[in-house]
Amino acid sequence: MQKFVGTGVALITPFKEDLSVDFDALVKLVNYNIENGTDYLVINGTTGESATITESEKQEVIDVIIKTNNKRLPLVLGVGGNNTAVVVNELKTRDFTGIDGILSVAPYYSKPTQEGFYQHYKAIAEATDLPIILYNVPGRTARNMEPATTIRLANDFANIVAVKEAGNNQQQYYTLLKDKPADFLVISGDDDLALGTTLAGGSGVISVIGQAFPKEFSMMINHGLQGNNKEGFEIHYKMMDIIDFIFEENNPAGIKTVLQELNICRNDVRLPLVKASQELTVKIAAFVTNF
Repeated sequence: MQKFVGTGVALITPFKEDLSVDFDALVKLVNYNIENGTDYLVINGTTGESATITESEKQEVIDVIIKTNNKRLPLVLGVGGNNTAVVVNELKTRDFTGIDGILSVAPYYSKPTQEGFYQHYKAIAEATDLPIILYNVPGRTARNMEPATTIRLANDFANIVAVKEAGNNQQQYYTLLKDKPADFLVISGDDDLALGTTLAGGSGVISVIGQAFPKEFSMMINHGLQGNNKEGFEIHYKMMDIIDFIFEENNPAGIKTVLQELNICRNDVRLPLVKASQELTVKIAAFVTNF
């Protein structure tokens, strides 16, 4: 699964002022990342506001990215939810032509037990032959999928190839790295911990900030993969403030504000999210100007 090693980015869904999808900006964002070192693209993840875009919009986003990408980078599609039967049905009925793997977020709101996590992902693994990246993000789902559950799934299902771990818990990363099967990938979902996790044996990152600074962020992760801690941390320290800024209020309002400052897209988001505050926008603008 070397195609999922390095820097993946969780693409935003750009909107126009009327909150329709801005496909021209999406094409610009995809090309910007391909041309500046990103290793793979993640479509319709939570950063893409998948909760508030329609099914027809999701398919249009997929089609535009596949066409724009033109087989240049691997593509990962977000397919997850807290209704296991609906997720399984999507896996059995959707056309996955052009998609290299799926990213499946842990069930949110329902707060399953560890056995519930296991049975949910077991059903998903048995519904598709595509490589599956588990996605543990307890800050959003309200329940942590423990390392023992992740490792159990990795051992039991050949197509569960990786986990995007986003618990912002360095010890949990270390436990996963210590106990995982040799060919299983531990991918950072925390931009602030991405370099340290990669240096410890992780396989890189699925990043939010990386789509705004793909050249620098992918270079940092490459240093991590090569064990060049000094060079990697030089970049990490330069990016610490902006990583904090983009998550200060909500995601993806922060990253969209960065991308607006870079003239890639507008900073509009759909309710219940709102744009970054003026105070945060000023901080982000100053960072981008001086970076």
